[in-house]
Amino acid sequence: MEPTTAQLKTVYRVCLMASNLLQDINMTRLDERTKCIYMIVNDTIEIEIEVDGRLKYDDIEF
Repeated sequence: MEPTTAQLKTVYRVCLMASNLLQDINMTRLDERTKCIYMIVNDTIEIEIEVDGRLKYDDIEF
């Protein structure tokens, strides 16, 4: 399974923000069941990226 173009753009944006803040990206996973991408940044920040590229952090959608 491949991520969508919208998901890839959001992953890129998250990676840029994390690197600008000197944060480690510890895990990135594409869940084949939900088709969402999950990321863990610096052991504490959990991010979910929906199929349409929407970003969810702490139950808030961006």
